[in-house]
Amino acid sequence: MRNFKNLLFVALFFVTATVLGQTKITGTIVDETNQPLPGASVVVKGTTNGTSTDFDGKFTLKAGSTSGTVVVSFIGYQSKEVSFSSSKANLGSIKLAEDAGTLDEIVITATSFAIDRKTPVAVSTIKASDIETKLGTQEFPEILKSTPGVYATKTGGGYGDSRINLRGFSSENVAVMINGVPVNDMENGAVYWSNWAGLSDVTSAMQVQRGLGASKVAVPSIGGTINVISKSTDAEKGGNVTMSTGNSGYQKYGMTLSTGLMDNGLAITASAAKISGDGYVDGLQFSGVNYFLNVSKIINANHKLSFNVIGAQQTHGQRFNTRTIAQNRATEQGGKRFNPDWGYRNGQVENISFNFYHKPQISLNHDWTISDKTFLTTVVYASYGSGGGRRTQGSGKFTNNDYRLGDIDQPIDFDRIVEENKGNGALGSTDVFAASNNDHKWYGVLSTLKTDLSENIVLSAGLDGRYYIGSHWYEITDLLGGQYYLNPNSNDNNYNEALQVGDHFNRDYEGRVLRYGTFAQLEYSKDDLSLFLSSSISNTRYGRSSFLDDSSNPNGTVSDNANFLGFGTKGGANYNLDDNHNVFANIGYFSKAPFLTGNVFLNKESVELNDDALNEKVFSAEIGYGYRSEKFNANVNIYRTSWLDKSVTARVLDPDNLGQFLEANIAGLDALHQGIELDFVYKMSEKLKLTGMVSLGDWQWKSDVEGEIFDQSGASIQKVTVNANGLKVSDAAQTTFAFGLNYKALEKSTIFLDYNYAGDLYSKFDITRSTDRLDTWKMPAYHLFDLGFRHGFTIGEFETSLSGKMNNIFDVEYISDGFDDGTHTAAGANVYYGAGRTFSLGLKVNF
Repeated sequence: MRNFKNLLFVALFFVTATVLGQTKITGTIVDETNQPLPGASVVVKGTTNGTSTDFDGKFTLKAGSTSGTVVVSFIGYQSKEVSFSSSKANLGSIKLAEDAGTLDEIVITATSFAIDRKTPVAVSTIKASDIETKLGTQEFPEILKSTPGVYATKTGGGYGDSRINLRGFSSENVAVMINGVPVNDMENGAVYWSNWAGLSDVTSAMQVQRGLGASKVAVPSIGGTINVISKSTDAEKGGNVTMSTGNSGYQKYGMTLSTGLMDNGLAITASAAKISGDGYVDGLQFSGVNYFLNVSKIINANHKLSFNVIGAQQTHGQRFNTRTIAQNRATEQGGKRFNPDWGYRNGQVENISFNFYHKPQISLNHDWTISDKTFLTTVVYASYGSGGGRRTQGSGKFTNNDYRLGDIDQPIDFDRIVEENKGNGALGSTDVFAASNNDHKWYGVLSTLKTDLSENIVLSAGLDGRYYIGSHWYEITDLLGGQYYLNPNSNDNNYNEALQVGDHFNRDYEGRVLRYGTFAQLEYSKDDLSLFLSSSISNTRYGRSSFLDDSSNPNGTVSDNANFLGFGTKGGANYNLDDNHNVFANIGYFSKAPFLTGNVFLNKESVELNDDALNEKVFSAEIGYGYRSEKFNANVNIYRTSWLDKSVTARVLDPDNLGQFLEANIAGLDALHQGIELDFVYKMSEKLKLTGMVSLGDWQWKSDVEGEIFDQSGASIQKVTVNANGLKVSDAAQTTFAFGLNYKALEKSTIFLDYNYAGDLYSKFDITRSTDRLDTWKMPAYHLFDLGFRHGFTIGEFETSLSGKMNNIFDVEYISDGFDDGTHTAAGANVYYGAGRTFSLGLKVNF
């Protein structure tokens, strides 16, 4: 018994000593403007014991000793070490300074992330907490709708079919990067957001750089750069489970697990989510699986590796065909929900426009600290895309109102079409499903060396290389009950006449792009002055093979290669007048290769090069002013971008082949995009914050041009005169406002109200058809209000948050996208309506 008491005494002694040897550390992490930094990492130095801050930037951490040091870090900010002791356990407010150099674990980010009051560009940064709180059921680009210069819409409303314009430039001319790796399509520059649906789950920060931007890659953008940064070794040990529900059957379930940074220098973060729903618009059912994996290894003080995989496999219905305002309003559903492109087949929903795609991106990053002054970061990456979109072929029954289950606003009767195809017997199907398939393989390497030439001068230089093969073909996917489908091109002896499922027709070609270049930048920084000068040069080589021109040749008909040498130079300066005021300016000029699709070749299927294809030139200049104080931050900038020798595609009917079109490149169009942008944050009290932005653009075409349409033999068919000088650039709102109120109702509860306005929006129009020098139909301006909340609480020991979002709370009917028919009137335009009132509710449990 006595031995037991002695043993108990010893146990109690060690327990007491352990408890007495622990310290409960608390504090709040904020940025230089005293705004909280949710998700900041706090680790006891020399250990793997750490935590991250909550939505309000607060943290609580139990240390295993009575004194020591914590290391505080957050993506895009300088790390900070703070001492603690049992007598100083409340560390109060810890302020971090911005510094893109802290992103060294992610390859090119370190040279592409702008720093406040240092990098002379117009920039907006969106933190992960804002994405988590405000995204709801919106598309990922829509989180940027309150950013100056941005116009984002859902277009037809299909899952992932959203688009974004920046300063009047479509995504083809806006560089989009994930961890510094470019994702714009190599053939046409487009970005398909359905391929990146999982980004919202793993984003640490997203930065929009308008205009020239800070990116040093060899091929610059025109409108700006969007850089999305995912989580890496900054992820806290543990994980979370998320559940979301919303209108129209929206469901999302996900989980994220992370080891944190372990003693062996290894950190693993994995995330996956399943999403599904019916879609706000009729017939737009969708489903998808998003995934992300990061494996990072700190080999030693000089070397670190980071392996990333991100992807989203998805399928979704689409609203492809637009309708006039009158046609939409004549439907029972109204313009917001009406979709003419779906129906029922055997009692199941069927779509005539349907998207299916999977595009994982894999990258391996190596960071090498060569010395105290020199750092080399290299990423090799690969992307494999597979999928396409459903298309229809035939006599037009799918859009014939006689083949609907009732009136003109009712679903398509696919069963009737199937029965008629079966009844045709040996005559074959009149109407079938086909698919426009687009597969690709994409490989790249991006390497940047950064070295301090002196205390004030830094040199960055690197290589950017990419190789891409894209395969594009049409194939029959469903005969809808018939025995075969008669090839519409069967008059050509090279084509099979009776097509079966899996047969290729209409289009079967391969596009090849090789792009390589180099870049260099000098940066000077001393006291309050920062300067930079950068230059780049690149070559883009295009080639194409057609497999329909000669079916007997397995290698197809191979085009000559076309090479386009591009270059660019830009410079800028920022000067901090004092702790509150700074001014900046930048200027640049570059020449970029035209796109392969629609520019380099005479039409989409041809292997004949367009000899008139030219590089596009861009000249841009900008000045800006910033103000920073404890309660009020503001930025204002004025920009002017001249787009010279823009190449556009003319499309006219082939007089010798009715129903077919010929295309030609019309070069030499000039455009001027200029405007003024203002954004601000005002901390009205400890609980109430006001945000806002105003963006006033004036975007016009500035030239008239002439061109010719050629047939396949090279003979001139028709001259084209484009009267564009003075016309407004269409397809994006030139005037936007946004204001937001954020109220901290309780310690962990926040309510917010956002307002957005879009005006001076001109309906989209093929500028090559402009002969009357009249602006396109100006769409009605619209006002939208969104409301949301976030409430934090605990379930046992688990930190939990409940968030809700209601978009368009007043259910405003508005037109988000318009397509001018040439009459420049509301009556003639085809339109997409934006979504009405939508809502979502999400729960996140951290462990």
